[in-house]
Order: sequence, then structure tokens, then C-alpha cells
Amino acid sequence: MLILGLNAFHADSAACIIKEGVLVAAAEEERFRRVKHWAGFPSRAIAFCLEQAGAQLGDVAHIALNQDSSANLVRKATYLATQRPALGAVLDRLRNRRLRLNVIDLLREAFPGKAFKGEIHQVEHHVAHLSSAFHVSPFPEATAVSVDGFGDFASAAWGVGHGPCLEVQGRVFFPHSLGLFYQAITQYLGFQNYGDEYKVMGLAPYGEPTFFTQLQRVLRAKPDGGFELDLAFFRHHRDHVPYQWSNGTPEVGDLFSSNLEELLGPRRRGDQPLEQRHKDIARSVQGVYEDAFFNLLVTLHRKYRLSDIVLAGGCAMNSVANGKIRRQTPFCRVYVQSAAGDAGGAIGAAFMVWHKLGGKRSFVMDHAYWGPLFSDNDINSLLHEKAVQLAETGCQIEIVKEEEKLCKYTARAIADGKVVGWFQGRM
Repeated sequence: MLILGLNAFHADSAACIIKEGVLVAAAEEERFRRVKHWAGFPSRAIAFCLEQAGAQLGDVAHIALNQDSSANLVRKATYLATQRPALGAVLDRLRNRRLRLNVIDLLREAFPGKAFKGEIHQVEHHVAHLSSAFHVSPFPEATAVSVDGFGDFASAAWGVGHGPCLEVQGRVFFPHSLGLFYQAITQYLGFQNYGDEYKVMGLAPYGEPTFFTQLQRVLRAKPDGGFELDLAFFRHHRDHVPYQWSNGTPEVGDLFSSNLEELLGPRRRGDQPLEQRHKDIARSVQGVYEDAFFNLLVTLHRKYRLSDIVLAGGCAMNSVANGKIRRQTPFCRVYVQSAAGDAGGAIGAAFMVWHKLGGKRSFVMDHAYWGPLFSDNDINSLLHEKAVQLAETGCQIEIVKEEEKLCKYTARAIADGKVVGWFQGRM
């Protein structure tokens, strides 16, 4: 049985394919489009996965989407009735929902003459994240946690995985979000591109937590392990914040309100130099984030009394916090899905469907190399094709066949302060 998993109509568009419960291939659409975090329908990633499986679209029995527009409907309806968000924001989400319901037409357009004959499954966003971590982990039983910006009206979910079973026992719902808190401060610090949070995480060690107390007003950890935003500092819950999720670079408008500038001072524009104040804010936001994150994890350990934990969701890419889990919490073993962001939701959606159909658990994802592979012949052909352009840039080409010599050559380049890109095996 072949199951095609998709993260579509969102940033980090991706596809994967599993055969009889074993991952065969997985890739993000950006690797083919050459647009970072490409958002839209992952037609080229799908084509790659099918090729790796030696299959046609008609051979696929099930397609699993890592979003379910029917999830948390009561919460959505209550929020719309009581909070009355901007009409533009509601219309944006309705348009996106129509796209998700149009998968068959998009497949027909991308693969003319090769009809899909199977079944399409919608898997709730955070359930897909949880599955992407637990169902491919080496742990027979574990606490499972997913934390990100938002997906299907929730920003976090947690529960317990046991064997093939995965039970969600708690969620944090819109408009509160640990991921959005970090993203908003990232924008405030002048990093406007989607996915720039890693720059703030990298900036944090150069600062001091002098804004920690102020930022505790913005995000509060709750005794039950959850967290909440002071919405006075944000716009996403009431205004029409522009989102661009279709066929290109993802773009997100400002998430924070003018109150944040009153609290922390004027925002940094992207062309302004980084000052010590900005580094101190980065250190402080990392600290407040970690307080809320570890509060959740410690609470879950107290509740479930399990020694192992698995993590997914965009916030699980905060490697600084991940590295402190065994020091700051009682958990003994940690598994983080290497594609913790939305791209990995394609893997989780596929495995969730596999187990719902009664499939056994037999696969451990112990590496991340599931993308395209290029042979020496492929590389030689490309070098020959681009020979003129390479010569114009002063690029030198040398074939080094002895591994020891290659390693010494590379070590010398690093010692000389050069940047090395090492290309080997699958992406």
C-alpha cells in the first residue's frame, strides 16, 4: 500500500511517500522551485516521491493532508461569534479552505492523464505533527508535544503515544500561541522574512535578559502548563494581517501592535544596525519562551510520568531550548522530528493514516536524508554545462579522489576562515 503525505497550501510545502508503513522518500518543494519556504501545492515534490517509489499517481491508495478544515469547529464558531475578527481575515481562510478541497483538480492539472483513484484524508494539523514525531521515533511509549504558530485553530497539542496509538489530551487554541509570540518579536527586531526566528535564537547569546520582566507581560505561563498572550500587544486576533501562501515566498504582515513599541521602544527596521538593546531583547524573548516551554513539559511529566518525550511543530526547531530539556525537566530521552516544521506534517499525516488503517509500527526515522540524489555523472554534466559561467566567476574545479587528501584540504579551508559546503548523498 502506498500513502502520499502532503503539506500543501502553506509555507514549507512538501510531500512524502510511505510503502507498507516505511518511508521511501520525502522532500520540500523549495528544493525544486529554488524559493525558500515555498508555499503552495507541492507538485514537483510529489513527482519526485512517486519516482523514488517507482509508482504512478494511480498506484497511490491514499493521500493524507496535514490540515483538516473541519477540526475544532465549535471553537472557531464561538470565536467568530464573540470576537468578530476583521472580515478580510475570515475571507482569506475561506479561500484557503476552498483550495484544500480542490486537491483532485490540482493533481489532474499537475499530472495530466494520470488519475488518482484512491481516498483523500484530512489530518488535523497538530495531530500530524505529533504523529511525525511519535510514530517514527524509537520509543514504544512517550509523551508527545507539538508547538508552533497556528494550525487548524490551535497553536499547541499534547498527549501520549503507545504503540500505534496516539491520543491527544490537551490543546492551546487561537489566539494564544508560543510560536506567534516568538515570530512577532522576530518581526519587531527587523527580521521580516518568514522563518527568520533562527536569527533571533542565534542573536540571543550576545545579549543580557534585561527585558525579561517586560516580555513576561506579553506572554504568561499558566499553572496547567498552557500559556496565553496579552492580546493588547498583538494584531492577529482582530485585524486583517496579510498572509501570502500561494505559489511563492510566504509573506506575513506585522503581528504586533504599537503597544509593543511603547513597551520595548521603537522597532528595528531591517536596514538599521543591530544595537545592544536588540541583542538584549533577543536574549529576553528566548528566556521567556523557554520558561513557558519548560513549564509545559514539566507539567506533562508530572501528569503522565513517562521518561521519554517526542517533539514536533515549528517551535521544536528551537534547538537551544531542546538542548536544555534533560537539564530543565525530568525527561530522560528526547526525540525531535528533524523536519519539525510544517514540511514534516506531510510525514505525520501519512503515518497517521497508515495506523488508522490498521498498519503496524515498524519504521524508525533515524536520519533525515530522504530527498534527491545526484550522481558524479550528474555533477560532471552540470559543471560542463556551466563551464563558461564558472570561469567568469573565477571558480576552480579540482577532482580529489583520495579521501584523506580531501579531508585535509577541507580542514585547511575551514582553518583559513572559508565557508565549506559539503555535498554528499541524498538531500
